Amino acid sequence: MNMINVLLADDHLMFREGLKHILAKSRDILVKDEAGNCSDVISKVLQNGHDVLVLDISMPDKNGLEIIDQLKKYKPNLQILVLSMYSEDQYAFRAFQAGASGYLTKNATAAELLKAIRKVSVNEKYITQSVAQKLADAINENIGIPIHKNLSNREFLVMCMIAKGNSITSIAEHFSLSVSTVNTIRSRILKKMNMRNNAELTYYAVKEGLVI
Repeated sequence: MNMINVLLADDHLMFREGLKHILAKSRDILVKDEAGNCSDVISKVLQNGHDVLVLDISMPDKNGLEIIDQLKKYKPNLQILVLSMYSEDQYAFRAFQAGASGYLTKNATAAELLKAIRKVSVNEKYITQSVAQKLADAINENIGIPIHKNLSNREFLVMCMIAKGNSITSIAEHFSLSVSTVNTIRSRILKKMNMRNNAELTYYAVKEGLVI
């Protein structure tokens, strides 16, 4: 039996312990490594061989979306399963666009988690029935797309940081950008979303459940 080597990435130790307990019951899945922040994720992906990365979006040093594309460039055969507290409506599409192979919310069952890991490990996409239905509805019924879906991933992440109360300076430091560049991104966000100020962005992001 070929073992599926997994890297667990979540900043909550207790949650990782729970995941390890679930996965230990499987004879074909091995938790080879774990990480509590994005820096550790990148380091361990580069140092060790993993088949599947189970990645939380909400990490303390970066948003998980920021490193998916980076990781796929380093390790194109690494399969990434996002496991998040955010609903599929909010982040699933962006995770897939960034290069993830699957998306689950943290209220998924143990059986769903095992199924998702096994599926992405053989280079297949794992998509839940609810996401598949929403995609079908959007195609068949031409349902309107939320305005934040028009933002690039960088713009989306900057919007979320603004909504959380981060200053332009702290956002610039986070992304290693100049303050003027972040101000330019902020202006593009406001224009694309037809909003006037940070207060409107914050209200929208909270209303849509994009920040917690």
